[in-house]
Amino acid sequence: MENKSATSNFIRSIVIEDLQAGRVKEVVTRFPPEPNGYLHIGHAKSICLNFELADEFNGRTNLRFDDTNPLKEDTEYVEAIKEDVKWLGFEWDGLHFASDYFEEMYNRAVLLIKKGKAYVDDLSAEEIRKTRGTLTEPGTESPYRNRSVEENLDLFQRMRNGEFKDGEKVLRAKIDMSSPNINLRDPVLYRIAHATHHNTGDKWCIYPMYDFAHPLEDAIEGVTHSLCSLEFEDHRPLYDWVVRECEMEHVPRQYEFARLNMTNTVMSKRKLKLLVDEKIVDGWDDPRMPTIAGLRRRGYTPEAIRAFAREIGVSRSNSVVDAKMLEHFIREDLKLKAPRTMAVLRPLKVVITNYPEGQVEMLDAENNPENPEMGIRQIPFSREIYIEQDDFMENPPSKYFRLFPGNEVRLKHAYFIKCHDVIKDEQGNVVELHCTYDPETKSGTGFTGRKVKGTIHWVDAKHAVPAEFRLYEPLILDGQEDGDSFLDNINPNSLETLHGFVEPNLKDCKPHDKFQFFRHGYFNVDPKYTTPDKLVFNRIVSLKSSFELPKKG
Repeated sequence: MENKSATSNFIRSIVIEDLQAGRVKEVVTRFPPEPNGYLHIGHAKSICLNFELADEFNGRTNLRFDDTNPLKEDTEYVEAIKEDVKWLGFEWDGLHFASDYFEEMYNRAVLLIKKGKAYVDDLSAEEIRKTRGTLTEPGTESPYRNRSVEENLDLFQRMRNGEFKDGEKVLRAKIDMSSPNINLRDPVLYRIAHATHHNTGDKWCIYPMYDFAHPLEDAIEGVTHSLCSLEFEDHRPLYDWVVRECEMEHVPRQYEFARLNMTNTVMSKRKLKLLVDEKIVDGWDDPRMPTIAGLRRRGYTPEAIRAFAREIGVSRSNSVVDAKMLEHFIREDLKLKAPRTMAVLRPLKVVITNYPEGQVEMLDAENNPENPEMGIRQIPFSREIYIEQDDFMENPPSKYFRLFPGNEVRLKHAYFIKCHDVIKDEQGNVVELHCTYDPETKSGTGFTGRKVKGTIHWVDAKHAVPAEFRLYEPLILDGQEDGDSFLDNINPNSLETLHGFVEPNLKDCKPHDKFQFFRHGYFNVDPKYTTPDKLVFNRIVSLKSSFELPKKG
């Protein structure tokens, strides 16, 4: 895989300084998802940052699952995340689970109790919330805060033994209820949850909170640079407190960067799960979803996503990236890779009345004019063909250069044809055109007798292969992706399904094969619904966009 990670950013500068000063001998990063949903494009940014940064400095990157909440986690998500990381082109050095460290975490919690730094609290979650205070007012100490070490040790052991109900007791850190940082106001370290864990089964009924588990996991694994998004900046003092007070041998450092926000895109696993649960989308891998699985099914390539992640860079300032930037990179990646071919999405039959009945002619067509090494293919041409409905108008406006009665156009890779008759049904809809062709105008023969301004695509009616085409627009209306009311702003036109035809050379194409359909855009063979008897194409992206990458410097 190509390594282009040496784009300057503040985290990379920190790593260089740490190596030069001898503060670290080897760079160790980690990608630590919670297995409570599928990864999305925002996670892809983090994956690329962690893996490429360590790779640049010959370090290591762990894939670690922060599986501390059995109520929301599932093995399905674990396997999906592993597949996504591999598909993006990365190999982890260590595969770990937070649950692998539950015994050590428990022992470190016992150490905190013995040091007088943690206590068992009987307050409910609601009572704890009410006594935590506000940004301007200090919190109120729990009446259970000054329990003896012996009582806390006994109660914590009994919590582990399963003697208490969910929510009946918690273990809290004993820090400072008047701290200006609310995260330091005696945060909860353990809660009771009588639930089966995907990895440890029923061994545990108490589970560590993320803010307690995460720093310990980093310390246990020898992580040097713990990279997370900006919302964890206020958690960093607690992160450092846990490492210090738990007396961890290795001391990792946390650094925060701005998460990825994109137009028309939901960046929340909770909201994405809601879309799945409400059946607004066809699963986590719906091509409208910003999940890596959805992008893969739609037809995005790992190369395009990695290039996008490098381009948006790493900063400490929150911003919103135009989704068209991601589209730009898939166009750039596919323009030399994808074969060019013709597909008719909304068919209109054309009979070429002066073409010999029963005759089939094979015409040469280049597979990709921008990449001659992809060679040529042969396509059949006969008396009856399909063109796009949009390529004909009975009463066209001025400067309409496609087909209309009396007008002549070029058929891509074939001949000039002229429309003579328009056949309509009882409702007045155009159902068929009768045209003639000029045999002297065959493409590639150097014909210069006259010019036409319009070129349209087509497929041979006798040999064309039926296909389904799925065209996508953003799932969320622009500017409506934030807040819990986002479900009220679902785009009703996010999916359009059409039935038409493709060239016969596509009859044996395989899932994830990608093509550029003349004038329509780039398409991917859908891996979920394509069968030997049915071709389904997802449009990855249209051919053109007004988007341009911002100039640097």
